[in-house]
Amino acid sequence: MYVDSHCHLSFPELVAQWPQIRTDMRAAQVAGALCVCTHMEEFEAIHALTSSEPWLWASVGVHPDTEGAIEPSVADLVQAAQSDKVIAIGETGLDYYRLGTRTVADMEWQRERFRVHIRAARESDLPLIIHTRSAGEDTLRVLREEGGGQVRGVFHCFTETLEVAQAAMDLGFHISFSGILSFRNAEDMRAVARMVPLERCLIETDSPYLAPMPHRGKTNTPALVPFVAKALAQEKGLSPEAIGEATRLNFEHLFRVSVPALESTPT
Repeated sequence: MYVDSHCHLSFPELVAQWPQIRTDMRAAQVAGALCVCTHMEEFEAIHALTSSEPWLWASVGVHPDTEGAIEPSVADLVQAAQSDKVIAIGETGLDYYRLGTRTVADMEWQRERFRVHIRAARESDLPLIIHTRSAGEDTLRVLREEGGGQVRGVFHCFTETLEVAQAAMDLGFHISFSGILSFRNAEDMRAVARMVPLERCLIETDSPYLAPMPHRGKTNTPALVPFVAKALAQEKGLSPEAIGEATRLNFEHLFRVSVPALESTPT
Protein backbone atom coordinates (compact mmCIF):
# COMPACT_ATOMS: atom_id res chain seq x y z
CA MET A 1 0.00 0.00 0.00
CA TYR A 2 1.01 3.62 -0.54
CA VAL A 3 1.03 6.90 1.37
CA ASP A 4 0.84 10.34 -0.25
CA SER A 5 3.12 12.45 1.91
CA HIS A 6 1.99 15.80 0.45
CA CYS A 7 -1.30 16.80 -1.14
CA HIS A 8 -3.77 19.71 -1.07
CA LEU A 9 -7.21 18.19 -0.67
CA SER A 10 -8.56 21.53 0.58
CA PHE A 11 -8.02 23.20 -2.80
CA PRO A 12 -11.31 23.94 -4.63
CA GLU A 13 -10.62 21.67 -7.60
CA LEU A 14 -10.34 18.69 -5.22
CA VAL A 15 -12.93 19.57 -2.57
CA ALA A 16 -15.81 19.08 -5.01
CA GLN A 17 -14.43 15.70 -6.05
CA TRP A 18 -13.67 14.37 -2.56
CA PRO A 19 -16.14 11.44 -2.52
CA GLN A 20 -14.77 10.12 -5.82
CA ILE A 21 -11.16 10.83 -4.83
CA ARG A 22 -11.71 8.90 -1.61
CA THR A 23 -13.05 5.91 -3.56
CA ASP A 24 -10.20 6.12 -6.07
CA MET A 25 -7.57 6.28 -3.31
CA ARG A 26 -8.83 3.10 -1.67
CA ALA A 27 -9.03 1.32 -5.04
CA ALA A 28 -5.43 2.35 -5.77
CA GLN A 29 -4.24 0.99 -2.41
CA VAL A 30 -3.46 4.47 -1.06
CA ALA A 31 -3.68 3.95 2.68
CA GLY A 32 -3.00 7.49 3.89
CA ALA A 33 -2.30 11.10 2.95
CA LEU A 34 -0.92 14.25 4.55
CA CYS A 35 -3.02 17.31 3.67
CA VAL A 36 -0.67 20.26 3.66
CA CYS A 37 -1.61 23.77 4.72
CA THR A 38 -0.55 26.74 2.55
CA HIS A 39 -2.08 29.61 4.57
CA MET A 40 -3.71 29.98 7.96
CA GLU A 41 -7.07 30.87 6.43
CA GLU A 42 -7.48 27.30 5.14
CA PHE A 43 -6.32 25.52 8.29
CA GLU A 44 -9.82 25.09 9.73
CA ALA A 45 -11.05 23.38 6.55
CA ILE A 46 -8.00 21.11 6.42
CA HIS A 47 -8.41 20.17 10.07
CA ALA A 48 -12.10 19.38 9.57
CA LEU A 49 -11.38 17.15 6.56
CA THR A 50 -8.56 15.23 8.21
CA SER A 51 -10.59 14.76 11.39
CA SER A 52 -13.20 12.91 9.33
CA GLU A 53 -10.86 10.05 8.34
CA PRO A 54 -8.38 8.00 10.42
CA TRP A 55 -5.99 7.84 7.46
CA LEU A 56 -5.70 11.57 6.76
CA TRP A 57 -3.41 13.98 8.60
CA ALA A 58 -2.82 17.74 8.52
CA SER A 59 -0.02 20.28 8.70
CA VAL A 60 -0.16 23.95 9.65
CA GLY A 61 1.81 26.72 8.00
CA VAL A 62 2.10 29.37 5.28
CA HIS A 63 3.58 28.61 1.85
CA PRO A 64 6.64 30.77 1.11
CA ASP A 65 5.12 32.19 -2.07
CA THR A 66 1.85 33.27 -0.40
CA GLU A 67 1.60 37.05 0.01
CA GLY A 68 -1.10 39.02 1.79
CA ALA A 69 -2.13 36.15 4.05
CA ILE A 70 -2.27 36.05 7.84
CA GLU A 71 1.30 35.97 9.12
CA PRO A 72 1.47 33.55 12.07
CA SER A 73 3.80 33.91 15.01
CA VAL A 74 5.71 31.01 16.51
CA ALA A 75 3.06 30.87 19.25
CA ASP A 76 0.25 30.76 16.67
CA LEU A 77 1.82 27.81 14.88
CA VAL A 78 2.62 25.94 18.06
CA GLN A 79 -0.93 26.39 19.33
CA ALA A 80 -2.45 25.13 16.06
CA ALA A 81 0.01 22.24 16.05
CA GLN A 82 -1.56 20.96 19.26
CA SER A 83 -4.78 20.19 17.36
CA ASP A 84 -5.63 16.54 16.82
CA LYS A 85 -4.38 15.15 13.46
CA VAL A 86 -1.71 17.87 13.00
CA ILE A 87 1.61 16.09 12.45
CA ALA A 88 3.83 18.71 10.75
CA ILE A 89 4.71 22.39 10.39
CA GLY A 90 4.58 23.85 6.89
CA GLU A 91 4.79 23.95 4.08
CA THR A 92 7.45 26.59 4.49
CA GLY A 93 10.77 27.53 2.96
CA LEU A 94 11.96 29.82 0.18
CA ASP A 95 10.82 30.31 -3.41
CA TYR A 96 12.85 32.57 -5.71
CA TYR A 97 11.40 31.13 -8.93
CA ARG A 98 9.02 34.02 -9.61
CA LEU A 99 11.05 37.03 -8.54
CA GLY A 100 9.88 39.20 -11.43
CA THR A 101 11.33 42.67 -10.89
CA ARG A 102 12.31 41.81 -7.31
CA THR A 103 15.76 40.76 -6.15
CA VAL A 104 16.75 38.02 -3.71
CA ALA A 105 17.45 40.81 -1.20
CA ASP A 106 13.79 41.84 -1.49
CA MET A 107 12.70 38.42 -0.22
CA GLU A 108 13.71 38.98 3.40
CA TRP A 109 10.04 38.63 4.36
CA GLN A 110 10.17 35.05 3.06
CA ARG A 111 13.32 34.29 5.01
CA GLU A 112 11.81 35.71 8.20
CA ARG A 113 8.63 33.65 7.70
CA PHE A 114 10.80 30.57 7.20
CA ARG A 115 12.64 31.27 10.47
CA VAL A 116 9.32 31.50 12.33
CA HIS A 117 8.29 28.09 11.01
CA ILE A 118 11.64 26.50 11.89
CA ARG A 119 11.34 27.80 15.44
CA ALA A 120 7.77 26.51 15.68
CA ALA A 121 8.86 23.07 14.47
CA ARG A 122 11.62 23.01 17.06
CA GLU A 123 9.27 24.10 19.86
CA SER A 124 6.46 21.73 18.90
CA ASP A 125 8.83 18.84 18.09
CA LEU A 126 7.07 18.28 14.77
CA PRO A 127 8.66 17.68 11.36
CA LEU A 128 9.13 20.62 9.01
CA ILE A 129 7.80 20.42 5.44
CA ILE A 130 10.19 22.46 3.31
CA HIS A 131 9.40 23.95 -0.09
CA THR A 132 12.48 25.24 -1.88
CA ARG A 133 12.55 26.38 -5.49
CA SER A 134 15.54 28.10 -7.07
CA ALA A 135 16.64 28.84 -3.50
CA GLY A 136 18.55 25.78 -2.32
CA GLU A 137 21.61 27.51 -0.90
CA ASP A 138 19.61 30.13 1.00
CA THR A 139 17.23 27.48 2.30
CA LEU A 140 20.14 25.48 3.70
CA ARG A 141 21.81 28.60 5.11
CA VAL A 142 18.71 29.69 7.02
CA LEU A 143 18.16 26.16 8.28
CA ARG A 144 21.72 26.00 9.61
CA GLU A 145 21.47 29.43 11.21
CA GLU A 146 18.30 28.31 13.00
CA GLY A 147 19.87 25.10 14.27
CA GLY A 148 18.65 22.88 11.45
CA GLY A 149 20.18 19.78 13.00
CA GLN A 150 17.66 20.12 15.84
CA VAL A 151 14.69 19.84 13.46
CA ARG A 152 13.60 16.83 11.42
CA GLY A 153 11.53 17.02 8.26
CA VAL A 154 11.34 16.66 4.51
CA PHE A 155 12.32 18.63 1.42
CA HIS A 156 9.09 18.09 -0.50
CA CYS A 157 8.62 17.89 -4.29
CA PHE A 158 12.38 18.02 -4.65
CA THR A 159 13.68 19.95 -7.68
CA GLU A 160 17.10 21.12 -6.49
CA THR A 161 20.56 19.67 -7.17
CA LEU A 162 22.34 16.54 -5.99
CA GLU A 163 24.44 18.75 -3.73
CA VAL A 164 21.38 20.31 -2.08
CA ALA A 165 19.85 16.86 -1.58
CA GLN A 166 23.02 15.62 0.11
CA ALA A 167 23.23 18.70 2.32
CA ALA A 168 19.58 18.28 3.31
CA MET A 169 20.20 14.67 4.26
CA ASP A 170 23.30 15.70 6.21
CA LEU A 171 20.95 17.84 8.30
CA GLY A 172 18.75 14.78 8.86
CA PHE A 173 16.00 15.55 6.34
CA HIS A 174 14.12 13.21 4.03
CA ILE A 175 13.69 13.85 0.30
CA SER A 176 10.24 13.54 -1.29
CA PHE A 177 9.70 12.82 -4.96
CA SER A 178 6.64 13.85 -6.98
CA GLY A 179 5.26 13.11 -10.42
CA ILE A 180 8.09 15.21 -11.87
CA LEU A 181 10.20 12.07 -11.55
CA SER A 182 8.20 10.52 -14.41
CA PHE A 183 8.57 13.47 -16.79
CA ARG A 184 10.68 12.95 -19.89
CA ASN A 185 12.93 15.98 -19.23
CA ALA A 186 13.57 15.17 -15.55
CA GLU A 187 16.82 13.24 -15.80
CA ASP A 188 18.43 15.47 -13.17
CA MET A 189 15.73 14.43 -10.70
CA ARG A 190 16.14 10.79 -11.60
CA ALA A 191 19.84 11.13 -10.79
CA VAL A 192 18.87 12.50 -7.37
CA ALA A 193 16.44 9.59 -6.91
CA ARG A 194 19.22 7.10 -7.62
CA MET A 195 21.48 8.80 -5.09
CA VAL A 196 19.09 9.22 -2.15
CA PRO A 197 19.04 6.10 0.06
CA LEU A 198 15.67 4.36 0.10
CA GLU A 199 15.34 4.93 3.85
CA ARG A 200 15.35 8.71 3.22
CA CYS A 201 12.76 8.67 0.41
CA LEU A 202 9.13 9.72 0.49
CA ILE A 203 6.62 9.91 -2.37
CA GLU A 204 3.90 12.49 -2.94
CA THR A 205 1.52 13.91 -5.50
CA ASP A 206 1.50 17.62 -4.53
CA SER A 207 -2.01 17.34 -5.98
CA PRO A 208 -3.83 18.97 -7.65
CA TYR A 209 -0.55 19.74 -9.47
CA LEU A 210 2.11 17.69 -11.25
CA ALA A 211 0.12 14.62 -12.28
CA PRO A 212 2.59 11.84 -13.12
CA MET A 213 2.84 10.18 -16.49
CA PRO A 214 0.67 8.97 -18.18
CA HIS A 215 -1.72 11.50 -16.60
CA ARG A 216 0.43 14.62 -17.07
CA GLY A 217 -1.67 17.72 -17.72
CA LYS A 218 -4.69 16.40 -15.84
CA THR A 219 -5.84 17.25 -12.33
CA ASN A 220 -3.70 15.26 -9.92
CA THR A 221 -5.11 13.42 -6.88
CA PRO A 222 -3.61 11.22 -4.16
CA ALA A 223 -4.95 8.19 -6.04
CA LEU A 224 -2.11 8.69 -8.54
CA VAL A 225 0.73 8.35 -6.03
CA PRO A 226 1.36 4.72 -7.11
CA PHE A 227 2.59 6.15 -10.44
CA VAL A 228 5.19 8.15 -8.51
CA ALA A 229 6.18 4.93 -6.73
CA LYS A 230 6.54 3.28 -10.15
CA ALA A 231 8.87 6.05 -11.37
CA LEU A 232 11.00 5.78 -8.24
CA ALA A 233 11.00 1.99 -8.49
CA GLN A 234 12.51 2.20 -11.96
CA GLU A 235 15.46 4.17 -10.57
CA LYS A 236 15.91 1.88 -7.56
CA GLY A 237 15.53 -1.43 -9.40
CA LEU A 238 12.62 -2.42 -7.17
CA SER A 239 8.92 -3.07 -7.57
CA PRO A 240 6.39 -0.26 -7.03
CA GLU A 241 4.97 -2.31 -4.16
CA ALA A 242 8.38 -2.41 -2.46
CA ILE A 243 8.70 1.36 -2.86
CA GLY A 244 5.20 1.78 -1.43
CA GLU A 245 6.05 -0.30 1.62
CA ALA A 246 9.41 1.39 2.24
CA THR A 247 8.07 4.91 1.87
CA ARG A 248 5.09 4.08 4.11
CA LEU A 249 7.49 2.99 6.84
CA ASN A 250 9.57 6.13 6.29
CA PHE A 251 6.41 8.26 6.60
CA GLU A 252 5.44 6.55 9.83
CA HIS A 253 8.92 6.99 11.28
CA LEU A 254 9.27 10.66 10.31
CA PHE A 255 5.80 11.80 11.29
CA ARG A 256 5.38 9.40 14.24
CA VAL A 257 2.04 7.99 13.12
CA SER A 258 0.67 4.56 12.27
CA VAL A 259 -1.01 4.22 8.89
CA PRO A 260 -4.13 2.04 9.28
CA ALA A 261 -4.17 -1.13 7.24
CA LEU A 262 -6.52 -0.82 4.29
CA GLU A 263 -8.60 -3.79 5.35
CA SER A 264 -9.26 -2.21 8.76
CA THR A 265 -10.35 1.14 7.32
CA PRO A 266 -14.06 1.50 6.46
CA THR A 267 -14.77 2.17 2.78
